[in-house]
Amino acid sequence: MKYFSRSLFVSVALSALTMAAQELKAATPADQLVIGTSLAQVLSLDPQQATEGKAVEIMSNLYDRLVATTPDGKIVPQLAESWQVDDKGITFKLRDAAFASGNPITSKDVVYSLGRLLKLDQAAAANLKRVGYTKDNVDELVKAIDDKTVRIDLSDAVTSELLLYRLAMAIASVVDSVEVQKHVVNDDYGNAWLRTHSAGSGPFTLNRWSPNELVILDANKGYVAGAPKMRRVIVRHVPESQVERLMLERGDIDLASALTASDLAIFNGKKGFEVQRVPTGGFYVLAMNAGNKYLANPKVREAIAYGIDYQGIEKTIMGPYGRVRTVPVPENYEDAVPSPDWHLDVAKAKQLLADAGFKDGFSLTLKTIAQTPRVDLATAIQASLGQIGIKVDVQQGNGSDIISAHRARNFDLLIPQTGAYMPNVLGSMEQFASNPDNSLEANNAGNFVWRSAWDIPELTAVTAKASMEPDPKKRGELYVEMQKMFIDQKPAVLPMFERFEPIVLNSKVQGYVGHPNLITRLEGVTKAETE
Repeated sequence: MKYFSRSLFVSVALSALTMAAQELKAATPADQLVIGTSLAQVLSLDPQQATEGKAVEIMSNLYDRLVATTPDGKIVPQLAESWQVDDKGITFKLRDAAFASGNPITSKDVVYSLGRLLKLDQAAAANLKRVGYTKDNVDELVKAIDDKTVRIDLSDAVTSELLLYRLAMAIASVVDSVEVQKHVVNDDYGNAWLRTHSAGSGPFTLNRWSPNELVILDANKGYVAGAPKMRRVIVRHVPESQVERLMLERGDIDLASALTASDLAIFNGKKGFEVQRVPTGGFYVLAMNAGNKYLANPKVREAIAYGIDYQGIEKTIMGPYGRVRTVPVPENYEDAVPSPDWHLDVAKAKQLLADAGFKDGFSLTLKTIAQTPRVDLATAIQASLGQIGIKVDVQQGNGSDIISAHRARNFDLLIPQTGAYMPNVLGSMEQFASNPDNSLEANNAGNFVWRSAWDIPELTAVTAKASMEPDPKKRGELYVEMQKMFIDQKPAVLPMFERFEPIVLNSKVQGYVGHPNLITRLEGVTKAETE
C-alpha cells in the first residue's frame, strides 16, 4: 500500500511555487475573477439545502431572492420591485425578469421555491420553521395572486420585519420551477440535480463544480440588471495557507480568503494588496453534546468555560479571524451585555469538575473541519483542557463528515461557526437560544441547539416572545433577559470568539465589498488595467 505524506506534498508545492515566484509574476485574465479559498464545506449548491458559508457565497451569485440586504443591514428590493406590509402579511410585486434559462420569473416560481424549501425539509428549512412556517401550512400562507403578485401571510410566530430578513437569506432563493421540475426523481424536488447545477436568475450560472477542487461560474448575459463585468469567476480550493499566500503574491489568484493569521499579516500595508476584515455577526463555537454523560452536567460545562485560554488563543491563533466574546451577540450591537468572567482559571475549573463528581477528569473527542483557523483552534483547546484534567482527542475531517456528525449528534465536542441573519441581538442569538423540541424523535438537525441536545424550554419561550414584541423598549429588555438566561444556564453551545472574515485582494480588483452574511455579490466587480 502506498502512503501519502501531506507534509511532503506541501513542502514540494511550496518549493515549486517559491521558485516560480522568482520568475515574472503571472496575471489572471482581465475578464475573470479568480478566488482562492477552502471549499471543504461545500457539500451542495441547492439553495434550499445548503447553509454552509462558502456554498452561500456561491449560491448568492447564482440566484436572486425577493429582497436582499446591504452590507450595513438594510432591506432592499431584488426580484420584488415593491412590497406592501399590513398587519397580516406582506404583498410583493415582482419586476419583469427572467431566469438564465429564458423562462420568465412569475409568482408561481416564488411560491414553488418557498414551498420546496419547507417540503424538502433540509437544514435550510429551520430558518422558516423556527418562526411558524411548515410544510403543512406553507401552501396556505404563501400564495400567487397573479403572475406578478405574491402574498405571504404572517405566521403567529413572526413579525413582518423578521420575515423580510429571512426572505433575504440564500435559503429563500427563487428557483426556476419549470426547469427544476424537469429533473425530479423519486419525489426529490429535483435535489439530486440541483446540488450540482443551477436554475436561477442571478448574475452568474454554474458552469462546473468539482468538489474540493474548483467552482466555475459564467456570466449570465441576460441578467436583469445587466451582464456582470467579469465573464467568469473561478473559485479554487486552496486549503494550505502558505500555498494560497504564494499564489496571491504571484498573481495566480486575485483574492484569498483562507489564510492563517501569520500569512494574513504579511499583506498588512503591503503595496498592491488590500485587506478587508468583514464582521459576520457570528461566532466560533465550542459545541458540547449534552447527551454525553459528562457534558450533561452544567458544572462540567462551566469548568470547560473556565478551562479555555481565550486571550492566548486570540493573540496567537485567531488574530484577524476573531476576538474574545462569550455571549452570542457582537459587543457593538445595541442591548448587548458584557461577556461573563470566563477566562482560563485552572484551579477553579478543576474544583468545578470535582464538584460535579469527576475530580480525576475524563476523556472526550473534539471534531473539527480541517480548515483555517479551526484546526489550530482545536489544538489550542486540547492543550487548555488538558490542564484541567480533560483529555481531548482531536479528530479532523472533511466538511461532509464533520457536518453530518454535528447534525446527527454524533460527537462529544465540535467546533462549528455561525453567522447572523440580521444585525441585532435576535439575528445573532436566536440560533443559540431556541430549541422547541429537544427529543431525538424531532430529528431537527437544522436547529443549532438541538444538535447539542441542550434542552432550554424557558430560554426558548423568552426568545419566541422577543421575536413577536413590537415595542422597541420592551424588546430590548427581552434581549437582555435572553443573554442573561443563556449565561446562567452554562451553555452547551459556547461562543468563544466573535467571527470575522479576513480577505486579501489584489488591489487591481475593484468593487468587491465583503458582506457580513456571506452573500457577497460579484456582478459589479472589475479589474484595473494591468500596470
